[in-house]
Amino acid sequence: MTSRLIGLTPSRRTVLGGLAASGAALALPARFASAQSAAPIKLGFQLHRTGIGAAYGRWYERTAQAALKLVNEAGGINGRPVEILFEDDGTDPKRGAEVMEKFASQSNCDAVFGALFSHVVVGTAPRAGELKMPYLVCSEGHHVASGKMNRWTLQPGITDVKSQVRAMAPWVSSTLGKKVTMIFPDYAFGHDHRDAFVPAIQAAGGEVIEQIAIPPTETSFTRYLPRIPADTEVIYHVMVGPAVLTFVKELGEFYGSGDRPQIFGFIDSLEAVNIASPGLEFLEGTHFWEGHCRYLQADAGEHEATYRAAVGVDDTGASLADAKDISTYAHMFSVWETLFILKAGMEAAGYQGPADRQKLVEAIEAMTDMPYGIEHPQGAKTFNGKTHQVFGVQYISKVEGGKLVKVHTTSPEDGMYPDEADYTSMSF
Repeated sequence: MTSRLIGLTPSRRTVLGGLAASGAALALPARFASAQSAAPIKLGFQLHRTGIGAAYGRWYERTAQAALKLVNEAGGINGRPVEILFEDDGTDPKRGAEVMEKFASQSNCDAVFGALFSHVVVGTAPRAGELKMPYLVCSEGHHVASGKMNRWTLQPGITDVKSQVRAMAPWVSSTLGKKVTMIFPDYAFGHDHRDAFVPAIQAAGGEVIEQIAIPPTETSFTRYLPRIPADTEVIYHVMVGPAVLTFVKELGEFYGSGDRPQIFGFIDSLEAVNIASPGLEFLEGTHFWEGHCRYLQADAGEHEATYRAAVGVDDTGASLADAKDISTYAHMFSVWETLFILKAGMEAAGYQGPADRQKLVEAIEAMTDMPYGIEHPQGAKTFNGKTHQVFGVQYISKVEGGKLVKVHTTSPEDGMYPDEADYTSMSF
């Protein structure tokens, strides 16, 4: 079932105040009468409402709704209101391609965005190319920058795994240890981590001494943990799916109160999970990658409070409406930023309708610097139009007193790597 939303209701004063402070052109129009067409711009949102990505999907939808309000209250795009059509893909690649077909053939959407899980993106992108539909993914996978996708598929709102790993591997090696055991999900996203981290840690003077790949639908992990070598200095884990809490608890039970390696995890293993949950006490002193710091940091940027208020998240990363509802804060900013990138691209292209889809892609390809602001609350970024991939800051946090405290920030340049593709040389 498709759900439809046009964000036209008034937003909080704090949000509008933050937008005004960002310097964006946000004079509120009384109506959308100045546009050549009063018809809404329609954006399809490929939503993981069900399946293993459902926890992300819930917060991705809320974030899209919040960003949509701001866009429409600022006059929409090219003077036209914007509408988002949410369609559940079940976190399934076959269903993802079907959703893309529906957006293009039945809904006549102007562009599609929102997908996170790599196997869904990989299964959907070919159909997006065939339909000549701009497809802006929020995935982190290296599949876009690797050149495996097509001219119509871009990832401008979140960095990819290769960039994240390259930026952080030197810190892991110099701070935590050099002999690493990797635990990762056995599908495209996990394979990206494997393929990127092994050479990155080697370049930093370390080595991966064991790789433990686990099916993303696994519900118990005790049979995998004995494979961790005794001389492991660092456990690198990045798990996803509905059993992530079980994984982390069983890892703690495996080591008990005795000596254990240093632990460096991607927050994916605890997205939508309260880090203060019973059974997670052993995480005290361990480290995590965060795309966006879940806990409000003492040195947070000037737009952080505005963004949190807009998406309905408190200083701990929990929902303002329900403290037990923990956000997927490290990832959901990508939805917010991608919508503002679509707005900027359509305005630069003078977008009027589906006949201008190619112009939209070309306008996004021409983007470079994306400065920190309410449109980019996670941090400043640089977009590479040739590879269709953005580069930005990464955060490393330490669990202290049951909270995530930032201890290191990388620069966008730390994660940059040589181009592996040039989509601008490819045909549409």
